[in-house]
Amino acid sequence: MSTDREAILSRVRSALAPLPRRAALPDWETELIHMRTRRGDVDAWTLFQERLRLVNGRPIEGAAALVTWLTENKWTRGYCDPVLWPQLQAAFPANFTVETTFDRTRVDDFQFGITRAAGAIAETGTIMLSDASTSSRLGALTPWVHVAVLQRAQIHLDLQQAVTSLPKDPNVVFCTGPSKTADVEGILIEGVHGPGQQVALLLE
Repeated sequence: MSTDREAILSRVRSALAPLPRRAALPDWETELIHMRTRRGDVDAWTLFQERLRLVNGRPIEGAAALVTWLTENKWTRGYCDPVLWPQLQAAFPANFTVETTFDRTRVDDFQFGITRAAGAIAETGTIMLSDASTSSRLGALTPWVHVAVLQRAQIHLDLQQAVTSLPKDPNVVFCTGPSKTADVEGILIEGVHGPGQQVALLLE
């Protein structure tokens, strides 16, 4: 970490230290929440898959299916969170090169990055990432393919559930599909400021 960055963060921590507790969440009218999805016994994973596909994301169930998809696209070099690798290693054949340390001097060597998700929002197909659960921010940002690993219990039906369950982490990122921009001529382009393929991998 650079000296300048540490100096800035140190000042932020000092300013926050006297505060007795985190600021309270704002009040809101439950009935006014956008795209409310209280529809009886709707399955959160089923709804999440539907909404993720609508924003050009890709839901995948199980490590074997992930490896098949990566193989079909010839993406065989990547990074995996060291906490996840023991669960996934058996599914990856010998022709894959998967590293558990992300070398920032070789960012172009990594075709995919596998990290843990902090949660997901079914109604919008959104993946939540946090510093606490993401082993390498570059591993989630710089490869063309980002795979966020989820468990079923981490999928919230709607934004209200997600916000009230946010971890005590100052940096939580909401990712809805691949990175997108329409800055130039109003033309939507994916994969400019981040991954061009956003995968949600469900591990039971």
